[in-house]
Amino acid sequence: MSDNIIRLSVSEAAKLFGISTQTIRRAIAAQEVGYVVVQNRYKLSFESLVRWSQSTAHVRNKSNVRGIGQFVTQWRIRNRKFSPNPALFSAKGGSASGGDKKPDATHEDT
Repeated sequence: MSDNIIRLSVSEAAKLFGISTQTIRRAIAAQEVGYVVVQNRYKLSFESLVRWSQSTAHVRNKSNVRGIGQFVTQWRIRNRKFSPNPALFSAKGGSASGGDKKPDATHEDT
């Protein structure tokens, strides 16, 4: 997947997330987002921008009101009943790889 990295300029990122270019530049200076320099211009990793925007309350709120978040209703889970529970995923992964099924099957046969 690293072959298909989406890169944005500072101004594109600011428009997309509904924040100022100065906020993006502060994140670059603090090394909070991944970037490369192409022809003396910052090209920001979209994945790192999304991660950064969701970890910062100020940016997350602006993104939800003025940026891309206002168009993505899946990002706002209002009903906790349908939100994913991380404990279910870790328990499911642990029992599937643990191989606990064989001893139970032998126990049922006897």
